[in-house]
Amino acid sequence: MLNIENSFFLQHWEIVVISVSIVYFILKLRDNQKSSAVETNQQQVNDEETIDNDAKDGEVDTGDDELSPSLEVVNHIPYRGASVVLKGGVDEFYNMVNNRRSIRMISNKPVDIEIVKKCIHAAGTSPSGAHTEPWTFCLIKSADVKKQIREIIEAEEYMNYKQRMSKQWTADLKPLRTNHIKEYLTEAPYLILVFKQAFGFKANGERKTHYYNEISTSIAVGILLSALQSAGLSSLTTTPLNCGPALRSLLNRPQNEKLLVLLPVGYPTDNCEVPDLKRKGLDEIMEIY
Repeated sequence: MLNIENSFFLQHWEIVVISVSIVYFILKLRDNQKSSAVETNQQQVNDEETIDNDAKDGEVDTGDDELSPSLEVVNHIPYRGASVVLKGGVDEFYNMVNNRRSIRMISNKPVDIEIVKKCIHAAGTSPSGAHTEPWTFCLIKSADVKKQIREIIEAEEYMNYKQRMSKQWTADLKPLRTNHIKEYLTEAPYLILVFKQAFGFKANGERKTHYYNEISTSIAVGILLSALQSAGLSSLTTTPLNCGPALRSLLNRPQNEKLLVLLPVGYPTDNCEVPDLKRKGLDEIMEIY
């Protein structure tokens, strides 16, 4: 028979109460943390759902009904391969792009805007997922707008270099002699801000999926770099960290666009220098099967 007077629980009831209370509060705290994490993750999803869902944005389940393609149905025409080629062939092209260097010392020497526009036009020939052409090229020539862009970027870059970027990251950048000061943003005759469009709209206003929009826009940027080089112009590929939303707002771009890359465009200064870097050889970047 249980001896109530000699029971451990009665003799040490204070310890029992405290232990039970501690367990209760631990379980309660864990539940609150799980709930908070779920709410935070859901908020992040809500914030990004209009921007970063490359292949799913705009898709609506219509059951078994036959869907109409977003791309206009057109006739297919014969194509017999490239009819416009370089006189020097692939060797000439290689020599041209191998001569290209990213520069940070850009002259304010005037550049014919028509040349830059033609380079952007060439970039617009890039292939894209389902021919959605998910890109917008913002050409900046206004000195005032360039000044505002520089202020936004330098403020964020200062924080990046001081707090956000790892020590290894900043160490890796030292050989390139780069820091948060970006004089080329106001010195270069033009800036090209390339935005990817996460989704578009059909003629009837419905949302249209832009498949592989980042890859498609990146290919277009590669063509743009080659076009600028062919025109004798220099540039620098930059991806301003944490600046996208502010720059999108400054240029009044719609919510479906996200900054991918920023290119200052112009001619090198007379005292321009670049690091004497060596590119990988063919045997280091190619495997034949």
